[in-house]
Amino acid sequence: MILDLQNIFKDYQQDKLVVPVLKDVSLQVEEGEYVAVMGPSGSGKTTLMNIIGCLDRPTSGAYQLAGEDVLRCKDKEMSDLRLRSIGFVFQNFQLLSRQTALDNVALPLSYAGVKKKERRQRATQALERVGLGDRVTFRPTQLSGGQKQRVAIARAMVNNPKILLADEPTGALDSKSGQQIMELFEQLNEEGVTIVMITHDRNIASKAKRIVHIIDGMITEEGAEPDSGSYEEDVRPAGSGAESGSLPEAGKDEDSLKEGVGLQREGAEPGSSLPEEKIGPGSSLHPESAGSGSVLSEDAEESGFQDSEGKKGGRHKKRGASFWKKHGKEEKHG
Repeated sequence: MILDLQNIFKDYQQDKLVVPVLKDVSLQVEEGEYVAVMGPSGSGKTTLMNIIGCLDRPTSGAYQLAGEDVLRCKDKEMSDLRLRSIGFVFQNFQLLSRQTALDNVALPLSYAGVKKKERRQRATQALERVGLGDRVTFRPTQLSGGQKQRVAIARAMVNNPKILLADEPTGALDSKSGQQIMELFEQLNEEGVTIVMITHDRNIASKAKRIVHIIDGMITEEGAEPDSGSYEEDVRPAGSGAESGSLPEAGKDEDSLKEGVGLQREGAEPGSSLPEEKIGPGSSLHPESAGSGSVLSEDAEESGFQDSEGKKGGRHKKRGASFWKKHGKEEKHG
């Protein structure tokens, strides 16, 4: 068994009020499975994703990933585990806008200490695997939405992770590009890649071989055939993503990407570029400030919420955390 969650609880606090988000959740995923986790906004699916991705710790319960006891890991050990074992695919791609597709894909390898020649070779192979062998020198602004997501998938796979964890992977794409990404996921799964996909869309979930429903913080149904349609609560507002026919720009805050893919500073809109900030102790983007225990999900996004360890939340989602080992200056791959 590659993933084993047992009796997971996650609580957040507002003053003296304890707000339960995950309630006795147990989930097992075998190696080579393709699992979709479905749920509406506020159901706990983002919190569950953060825990599966070693981005956050539960209040109680047990979690083993590829035989390792995740909850016994210290922050640095958990960061190493993310780097080795989990490949992340995000809704808004989170690519470095000033780097080529090759450089974006190779970046996790640089944090893993892989030598430059091998980095470039493995990154090229990863791009060829997703059908972008002829786009290695292209920057995100020169790529379509579907191509950007393929680059993101190549980046997630370049380190040969044990699990590919995808958060709404088609949410920012038009229907045709979304279908192509789903076909790519099916191909990767047929090659033996274990995939856990978070989604609100029943049509997207139907592509998986197994469906888990989460509602009100509890796994309520598993393996059922989905009905048509989606959870209404998660439908994006008009003018965003595929609904408006436009695609969000690739993430522009490259320092924040290195410290935490998907981290957003207070007041930033999802998908928008963030103001530049020098990273130092005390900065919201500094490694010591973006540890795995500091990530809060949309399930506790009301202002003033804290987790059970007393860490304060905010209104905006903080969907990612560093899956690379440590911060460094932006790598230039010549």
